[in-house]
Amino acid sequence: MTHLKHIFRPALLALALFGGAAHAALVPPQGYYEGIEKLKTGDGNFRCEAAPKPYTGALQFRSKYEGSDKARATLNAASEKAFRKSTEDITTLEKGVSKMVGQYMRDGRPAQLDCTLAWLGTWARADALLSTDYNHTGKSMRKWALGSMSGSWLRLKFSNSQPLAAHRAEAELIEKWFARLAEQTVRDWSDLPLEKINNHSYWAAWSVMATAVATDRHDLFDWAVKEYKVGANQVDDQGFLPNEIKRKQRALAYHNYALPPLAMIASFAQANNVDLRSENNFALQRLGEGVLAGARDPSHFKARAGEKQDMTDLKVDGKYAWLEPWCALYHCVGDTLERKHDMQPFNSFRLGGDLTRVYDPNAESKK
Repeated sequence: MTHLKHIFRPALLALALFGGAAHAALVPPQGYYEGIEKLKTGDGNFRCEAAPKPYTGALQFRSKYEGSDKARATLNAASEKAFRKSTEDITTLEKGVSKMVGQYMRDGRPAQLDCTLAWLGTWARADALLSTDYNHTGKSMRKWALGSMSGSWLRLKFSNSQPLAAHRAEAELIEKWFARLAEQTVRDWSDLPLEKINNHSYWAAWSVMATAVATDRHDLFDWAVKEYKVGANQVDDQGFLPNEIKRKQRALAYHNYALPPLAMIASFAQANNVDLRSENNFALQRLGEGVLAGARDPSHFKARAGEKQDMTDLKVDGKYAWLEPWCALYHCVGDTLERKHDMQPFNSFRLGGDLTRVYDPNAESKK
């Protein structure tokens, strides 16, 4: 009997800690189950480049707004160049993984998958991006990179074609690394005062949400939902985010930049039976509608922020990638739907790649 107690005690402890089978496995929105379009044999013209060097150093980077006033809206060309140079390997990894996963989901060439796993595996084995010596720009790069990688990984993990089935050991290694990055991201961005919570916190929450689903971690999922609610409750009655209004001439651009992570989190929450659409009197819908109106006529943003708006980013179709999950949440019609179709397809490496294929796979036939 004593022997049996020793066997069952760990199992009972696990039930106490994790709530037994009460939690269903976390899942992504339906579009992530899409299979590979065409299974092609051979490598075609694909050539696997050497993985960028894993970044294991201190995450201390210069800000592209170095020397700017409190609005943090005036670009410093010299510091931006230094920032791009010092983070080049990280960005190469992000963009490369997103591109290769996209290619693989279209072509199904084994070399594309092997190269993706080789790149991610190399960085995972090096414990890259895990330094606790960081500044604000450094911890920002960590969460952006994690969102990019986990967002792309979801397309492999949940595809009906099951591309990772023959690569379980490598997948486990990579997912453990993602989980460690997410745990550090939670530490990086938790317990900030409200006046410091802005788009960076939303992007951190998106990276943690994507990783939560990739690794089936309910604690990470819950943290991302909590952070989403903080963000949604910052949206005022007129659809403005006070901490983005502080960006003066770039206030509208930063409202637009806050939308992708918030829309993705709400979409992933809904896939797991957590409906965040009505949070703070439909704050996410209000925010999106305000940005779309501002893109047409920025006078309201000029009046609120006190400066004429820099519209450069608002003229780039890819900056509206949030429309895919947002329209899936709020069922866009009329002019908004037409604008979305005119700008498709949306491909955002920071959101894991081709969002139009995920959320509106028949878009091409609608054009």
